Amino acid sequence: MTELTTLTRAGPIATLTLKRPEARNALSVDLLNDLHARVASLAASRDVSVLVLTGEGRAFCAGMDLKAVLDDADAALSLLTSLADLTLALRALPMVTVARVNGAAIGGGCGLACVCDIAVTHADSRMGFPEVDLGVCPAVVAPWLVKKVGAGRARRVLLSGGLMTGAEAHAVGIVDHVAPDAAGLDTLCSALTARLATGGHVAMLATKELLNRLDHSMDAAVLQAGAELSAAIVSSEETRAILRARLKA
Repeated sequence: MTELTTLTRAGPIATLTLKRPEARNALSVDLLNDLHARVASLAASRDVSVLVLTGEGRAFCAGMDLKAVLDDADAALSLLTSLADLTLALRALPMVTVARVNGAAIGGGCGLACVCDIAVTHADSRMGFPEVDLGVCPAVVAPWLVKKVGAGRARRVLLSGGLMTGAEAHAVGIVDHVAPDAAGLDTLCSALTARLATGGHVAMLATKELLNRLDHSMDAAVLQAGAELSAAIVSSEETRAILRARLKA
């Protein structure tokens, strides 16, 4: 496995780190493949109570690697399907998942934060779904945002595009806890994960499975349809023109 991710352990708490800092941890095919392998290994674990998902460097995850799919419709569908499958696998993990949003969480990156059971960040991070600004349809992440903040707020966030601060994301409900600044994020996350690790593992797993059934989290057909829709929009002439102009800027 290439070192695009690392998985470390401290007792019952594991940390999965995206390691593509030079690209702000954007989701390439190789990074997604690494994440799939790490998540698959965690799915078989019964001695991890809490998983922290975070990014190396200044960003959490900048979303889909648009340069890699700009002129390749097949690549776009493959990458988006891989992201959809990853969100399902992450949601189904048998431990509490915590998104430690250390920096920018954009598009698919913000979607990953919504997939996790709990998300934490600091007040000055940058988060959001700017897909419509780029001519892209956020169809893979939309179901997760709806589950996280409700349909009305999700409609406003996704149609408005743009980014927000961590403090604003907390007010919307995208993140559950916010530290006043980046320096306080480690303390906040450590206290939260230590508390979560004291819970009964069997009870946590049963509760997660119940919640996933109640909110229809494991509806793979919805996410696959979203991947196909998003790939079709990415491949449209309008979107390719917008992306070429933005990526050259």
